[in-house]
Amino acid sequence: MAAPLDDRALVTAAQGGDRGALDQLFRRHYDRVHAVCRRITGNEADAADAAQEAMIAMVRGLARFDGRSSFGTWAYRIATNASLDELRRRRRRPMLAGRDHESVTGDRHTSDHAELADPTAGQSVDQLGDRELIDAALAALPDDFRIPVVLRDVGDLDYAEIADVLDLPIGTVKSRIARGRAQLAAAISRVDGNHHTVTERPTNASPGSTEDSR
Repeated sequence: MAAPLDDRALVTAAQGGDRGALDQLFRRHYDRVHAVCRRITGNEADAADAAQEAMIAMVRGLARFDGRSSFGTWAYRIATNASLDELRRRRRRPMLAGRDHESVTGDRHTSDHAELADPTAGQSVDQLGDRELIDAALAALPDDFRIPVVLRDVGDLDYAEIADVLDLPIGTVKSRIARGRAQLAAAISRVDGNHHTVTERPTNASPGSTEDSR
């Protein structure tokens, strides 16, 4: 059995008019594109619309894809922009600038945080708990924290790519990802703690007590 073609070969074939290669390429990446859209928009309906718009944009833009980044990075950048457009359409414009005291030096990739390492760089949101807990916690995050975290941990973009997508300094991107992950971990820990408290709730209250009467 022949080995499956890699993305670069599929892109070349698709750009040459091979519709089978185009279909295979998009099927390979659709689940991740949809996951990025779902976790940025925060709900399934908007994610479906954003993912559809992203796929249309990818079809229209494939001829101009020059291979300087991986196809996956390019696809997730398009998915991010489609998701941001969807948020704007429902009048929830993400607040993606201004909270971290960026220094204006003429280079958008510099800030007061530019030299700070991300202490959570080796972590991923998917290590924090099960999918339902993560999705609920992500949905509760402010857009300016949720979106960089999603791009890093779901889209697998590096800091420079995220900075380009969001037009933010790299230091700000690192800061927001670290803070977003910390807020996620805290939120998930609180939920787990509440569940733990409920499961260990005393059940041996005396007859006639208010606990028994509930």
